[in-house]
Amino acid sequence: MYTLSVHIRVFAVIMTVLLAGLAWAAEEEPFFDTEEAMFPGRFPTIVVATDGTVLAVGRDGKTVRRSEDGGETWGAEIETGVDRRANAIVDEDSGDVLLVSPTNGYQWRSRDHGETWEEEEMTVEPNLMGHGEPYGDIDVHDFAPPAESPVSAHYHESGITLQHGEHAGRLLMPVRVFTGSNDTEWRPYHYNTSMYSDDGGETWQVSAPFPVFGTGEGTLAELSDGRIYYNSREHMTEGNRYIAWSDDGGETWLNPSRCPYLPDGPRSHAYGCAGGLTRLPIEDHDILVYSNVDDPGTTRQRMTVWASFDGGRSWPVRRVVDEGGGAYSSLVAGQPGTPGEGLIFLLYERRNDERDIQLARFNLTWLTNGKDWAVYAGSKGENE
Repeated sequence: MYTLSVHIRVFAVIMTVLLAGLAWAAEEEPFFDTEEAMFPGRFPTIVVATDGTVLAVGRDGKTVRRSEDGGETWGAEIETGVDRRANAIVDEDSGDVLLVSPTNGYQWRSRDHGETWEEEEMTVEPNLMGHGEPYGDIDVHDFAPPAESPVSAHYHESGITLQHGEHAGRLLMPVRVFTGSNDTEWRPYHYNTSMYSDDGGETWQVSAPFPVFGTGEGTLAELSDGRIYYNSREHMTEGNRYIAWSDDGGETWLNPSRCPYLPDGPRSHAYGCAGGLTRLPIEDHDILVYSNVDDPGTTRQRMTVWASFDGGRSWPVRRVVDEGGGAYSSLVAGQPGTPGEGLIFLLYERRNDERDIQLARFNLTWLTNGKDWAVYAGSKGENE
């Protein structure tokens, strides 16, 4: 009887998959491909515009490369005009793409899917702790601590547009309060948070703190029930990633815990590493993909991706992308009805010494090593 009920449950999940995410479920062959030397330097970000154009952002947001065919070919670098550190977000309602620098109170907007960019001022409202007011043209690393800190969006995963509930259409970005020094004595005063905009990016409100201090460089994903999953780096102790949740559209972050499965950079190092996170666009299924290095020692290497099929409760699938390379990374999923549909894009720093940025493209079948992901979605959430 138990075996029959399990089979029935798995069969029901598979049928739901075929209806809700046909392009992802129908992949017959694993697909994996790489594109070397997308940019020199560090700090990758990758997003998908509403027309399906994949935008790879490099050089601290100063240049963008576009692909209109799902990553098969890439255009030359486009100068964005960004002269400060900025992070990307796509407004899914208007179609605009923003490169945002809340530290300085400026952002750069593209209304044509990344082809041209215009600079504009932005308003940033501080949180109840007084953190968030922009500091003009001063770089975030030039403050003398302790500073009445602005927030920095640089080094984080890209922002998202909320799709569910009363806050649908809200722009939400992970950001960090930074004292102006990364010296060990000042790290306990840093904390991750977020900022949100309900007017298309003209005005941003800084959220309450992520409930663990010493954090920085975070990632966000909205689940199908409207809750928001925050996955954060921490700079002071050895261990896995910190997790918190929001039930109010990113205004507050609650219920912190340490993820039992996901490393925060090299597993024997107490400094962590920025990671990537994306939710796959499969209706009614909260499939998340996470990226980071997975070295048992202290070296940033072995770029790896994990998959969760239950909104981050468990992570039963893991696969190494690059045995030698790895450091900071960013993830995004191709959108339905576009050339990138069914693909996952990983933009990552290949090696610390070479300091170049590489792209990997793969599908969910490759990530699950040929297994039907519906089997994982129908499981009880245990890790392998």
